[in-house]
Amino acid sequence: MRESRHPLRRLWGRVRTGARLLSVLSLVVFAPACESAPAAESLSEWRPSDHHSTDDDKAAQQGQSAQQARGARQPTGSDVPQLVELAWRQQCTTCHGPMGRGDGQMGPMLQAPDLTRDDLQAKMTDAEMAAFIKHGKDKMPPFNLPDPVLQGLVARIRQLRGAGPR
Repeated sequence: MRESRHPLRRLWGRVRTGARLLSVLSLVVFAPACESAPAAESLSEWRPSDHHSTDDDKAAQQGQSAQQARGARQPTGSDVPQLVELAWRQQCTTCHGPMGRGDGQMGPMLQAPDLTRDDLQAKMTDAEMAAFIKHGKDKMPPFNLPDPVLQGLVARIRQLRGAGPR
């Protein structure tokens, strides 16, 4: 009876050996690919448009539809402070960080400027800053915001002046 099990044991041993061999072979073939980084020359510079998707188009269309349904009204005086904070949190902090220091999640990669710097704020008028926000520049995308919210963001950024690390 012992002899009848023997061929199965031998077959099972071969299966296990084959599985081990396959594991080792996988490591030999795929491990070098994990250790080598792509050459810097082969990487293109990141642009905001690199992350555009059809979901962005849908969201824009829904936003336009909602604005048309509301009659495209301008925000009232009581709405503006809340809309400024909402715009700051949703649009600005991703790159500039919650305190405007350029340390947001995307800030280091995009080299977002520290908005608390005196020299940066001194060289821009309020109108230039508003135009920068509205139309975008370099790596910063445009933000189509109502004028009262735009002016509120400029005022909020001006309040950050000198609040950077000492």
